[in-house]
Amino acid sequence: MVRYSMPAAHPCLAGHFPGRPLVPGVVLLDAVFSAITAAGHGTVARLRHAKFVAPVGPEQPVEISLTDPGAGRIAFRCLCAGALALSGEVELASP
Repeated sequence: MVRYSMPAAHPCLAGHFPGRPLVPGVVLLDAVFSAITAAGHGTVARLRHAKFVAPVGPEQPVEISLTDPGAGRIAFRCLCAGALALSGEVELASP
């Protein structure tokens, strides 16, 4: 499991969205991809699917967990305050 949180001062939050900042989905996916690489699974070649279930605010800790279903894929789940925020699966690049 990897923990991630975006600092409240991050420049992308000013426009996403004014008055109620939310961590952009692409930033959460980037954190997932980094966790996959750091865990030694290799490089992500393709996002097979992703489902954004709940918003994540600045400085909210997100727990990223990874599972290996085989066949060159990695499944991921991101929990925020114990609730599912994002789940999906990636395809890994061939070595």
